[in-house]
Amino acid sequence: MAPYVAAKHGVVGLTKAAALDYAAAGVRVNALAPGLVATGMTKGWLDNPEMRDEVIAGSQLGRPAEPEEMTGMVLYLASPLASFATGGVYAVDGGQTAH
Repeated sequence: MAPYVAAKHGVVGLTKAAALDYAAAGVRVNALAPGLVATGMTKGWLDNPEMRDEVIAGSQLGRPAEPEEMTGMVLYLASPLASFATGGVYAVDGGQTAH
């Protein structure tokens, strides 16, 4: 898990640093922090009944997200509605970080 966690923290740090570096140029930089999403990468976990229960336990909604469920936040961040949002990390994780 150490390389995975380090990579996630690297994305957060890079997001914040880039937001500071490019704000004066009018460029906003934000990151999406998804929870468990049903993708090709997670298919093996979700198809295995023992693993499925374990990985879904982290979601307060009791299921993985569908990839399409990430699009709302992405569209918001890319829209003029988020014109004052920069340097943020936005969790779309089914309540995982609230746990």
